[in-house]
Formats: sequence, C-alpha cells, structure tokens
Amino acid sequence: MSIEIANESGVDVDTDAVLAVARHALDEMGVNPLAELSVLLVDTDYMTELNHRWMGGDGPTDVLAFPMDEGSVDHGPGENTAAGEPALLGDIVLCPEVAAKQAATAGHSAADELHLLTVHGVLHLLGYDHAEPEEEREMFGLQARLLSSWRSTR
Repeated sequence: MSIEIANESGVDVDTDAVLAVARHALDEMGVNPLAELSVLLVDTDYMTELNHRWMGGDGPTDVLAFPMDEGSVDHGPGENTAAGEPALLGDIVLCPEVAAKQAATAGHSAADELHLLTVHGVLHLLGYDHAEPEEEREMFGLQARLLSSWRSTR
C-alpha cells in the first residue's frame, strides 16, 4: 500500500502516526494492498478555499476526502478485480489548526483528533457517508472501532 503524505500546514504534526492510522484503517477495511492514498495537511486559508470551491462551505473545515477509484476495495477471491493493477484510492486533506480547536472542545489531544479525522477521511474515500441518521450510526461506529483497534496495537 502506497500512502504519500505532505505537510504544508506550517504545523508540526506526527506524520508517521497519521500514516500508521491510515494504513491500519485501509488494512482493516480490506482495501487492495496495491491501492494508493494521498494525505495533505494544509493551513486554514487553503482549507477555506477548498471547502468553498468543492463543498460550497464557508470557512475552513477539518477534513475533506476526494475519492478517485471505486475499484480499490478487495471483496475477496470471488470478485473479479484487476489483479496486479494499482488503484488510486484518492486524497484526504486535513487541517491541523481546525483539528486542534476541535480537540480542545472535545477534551482530547490534537493528535487524537487528527487520527480520528484521518480514519473519517478514509471511510469517506471508501464510500461511507453520514448525511442520514442510519449512515451516520454505521460510519461513526466503524470509525470508533477502527480507532480503538489501532490504539490497542500501538
């Protein structure tokens, strides 16, 4: 699994931990091991621009996910997949400054918030959403399980 990370936020972030939690989530979700993921950490100005351009939102948001390829989930040996061909899963964009503010409100560390947002972004790339109450329960339950299993392996 290829995961590229770029920290353009100006904030000191443990990128190794962000990579580790992303890899854990992808592995646990059965994503094709040849899949590629990009993680970009940005400042609030750039996140504000992205949020406005792509989501129609005002101000910065915490995480955006841009899926690229629907064929990266490995559904087992019975499914015909393009074996050997790498799949571009997509991009996750994180804003550490927004994450730090949310962490303070939630009562945990900025690092914990970034890990949560990374898993949240991965799940969005895999097609999960939280627009409807049932979808939210499913996605947030899965997010909590993935974070818990990742923390237990650290």
